[in-house]
Amino acid sequence: MANEMNPVGWFEIYTNDTARAKAFYETVLGVQLSKLPTSGDSLDDYWAFPMNQGAGGASGALAKMDGAPVGAGGTIVYFVCNDCAEQARRAKAAGGQIVKEKFSIGDYGNIALASDLDGNIIGFHSMA
Repeated sequence: MANEMNPVGWFEIYTNDTARAKAFYETVLGVQLSKLPTSGDSLDDYWAFPMNQGAGGASGALAKMDGAPVGAGGTIVYFVCNDCAEQARRAKAAGGQIVKEKFSIGDYGNIALASDLDGNIIGFHSMA
């Protein structure tokens, strides 16, 4: 894990209705979400919360993706690391499962998804 950063670098809240979810979060938080280009082949609609690279904390996005859970369990936390494939392998070795092997998200780097021992899906993000 990259030691110079907080461990959580990104989150995604999955929704079946991005327009409804976007309006809800913009109203509740008093912010404007920004449309992100879809990366890879699985995201249908992607809206980012405001982000400031120099600020503490993590930003994230609303995401519509076929097969992604919504409601309880419909949020993924992404841990920052040097090579997301390595963390996915470690998750499997520790008794978890690899949900999706490392794949490119374009200019934003790479991600891999795994499940922990309770079945929670977690993500790993790396630029390499």
